[in-house]
Amino acid sequence: MRLPHVVAAVVLLAAGGASARDADPWWQSFQLHGFADQALVYTSENRWFGDSPDLSFDFTEIGLNASVRPLPNLLLAGQVLSRRAGDMYDGSPVLDYGLLDLTLASSAARRLGLRLGRMKNPLGLYNETRDVPFTRPGIFLPQVVYFDRVRNLVLSTDGAMLYGELYTDAGNLALTLGSGRSVIDENVEWAYLSRDFDGDVEPDNNTWLASLWYTTQAERLKLGLSGATLRIAFDPDMGSPFTLEPGTTELIYGIASFQYNAADWTLSAEYVLEPLEWRDYGPALPDQDATGEGWYLQGTYRLRRNLELMLRYEEGFGDADDRSGRRLETRTGGLLPRHAGFSKILTAGVRWDINAQWMLRAEYAYNDGTFILSGRENPDYRDQQRYWNLFSLQAAFRF
Repeated sequence: MRLPHVVAAVVLLAAGGASARDADPWWQSFQLHGFADQALVYTSENRWFGDSPDLSFDFTEIGLNASVRPLPNLLLAGQVLSRRAGDMYDGSPVLDYGLLDLTLASSAARRLGLRLGRMKNPLGLYNETRDVPFTRPGIFLPQVVYFDRVRNLVLSTDGAMLYGELYTDAGNLALTLGSGRSVIDENVEWAYLSRDFDGDVEPDNNTWLASLWYTTQAERLKLGLSGATLRIAFDPDMGSPFTLEPGTTELIYGIASFQYNAADWTLSAEYVLEPLEWRDYGPALPDQDATGEGWYLQGTYRLRRNLELMLRYEEGFGDADDRSGRRLETRTGGLLPRHAGFSKILTAGVRWDINAQWMLRAEYAYNDGTFILSGRENPDYRDQQRYWNLFSLQAAFRF
């Protein structure tokens, strides 16, 4: 059954489940919101979201989202996003998400639903809300878990998700299962193949996703397991003398999440494990396996209702069995230095909510290693410096 037929069947199902008592006009449920933010970025070494050693203004986000509930058990929602992020994203408007959310069954104790369309993947604490600056814990997310250099790979899926929620006195459980096609761009090729070869990268099969969350009432404690598995295929330009053979990269992206919320502070921690396999690319990229790993510990403290401090430490490795990067350097004949295999980052920041619409942020991050850097922005790996500082300021507006 084709997707339009599925959508039509879902709408008919929703109409059949609507109550005759719901007489309010559907257009009264329409909501429209938006946001915009601009950041200023400076680095002592290396490029981060533009030409940052010379002060970059190349991080801008503009989003417009809308939702409407034409039937009591049917929600339609979508967001268009313009994102300019250095050499990685040029600001062209794209569909960030656009979905149909049908509640199949609902009571005081449980809920069952189905989503169709382009959906944000329920991975970790922040993936579903990472595009809105007001919902992020900092100007930049913890990069060893939420990689901006391959942001689109795990951001959303075109497909279907079935979700269920159970509410009890001991807490709430939420389970989501989904499948669909990942949205892949040129940044994925730079990250997993180390450069832009002549040819195209595309999904080789459906992405499969799952997440399980436990939260206490009022969400004081949140515990979660989430993950996705997918395979990427490279289709080379056979007329090019300098490209790879048709190969595949298969990966599993799994996150364990923890968060505790108190009156004045929040403690968050996440751990990611990413087994990877490269196959059939030819002698320029021999078959190999690696297991990426990353974790962070983050604390936020609210000095006042509108003033918040943040401190975070994170570590990430391209291969958990090569934490020093020595094997990476040896295997690539020195093309990739040791510090390209790891990142250790200490970040401190402050957030000031001027009012309900305006927010200012300032952050400083000390970096040891270049694992989180985009090869697209820093194509000569030998020029990357191991130790570097990152200063950033951001102003954000919403309505």
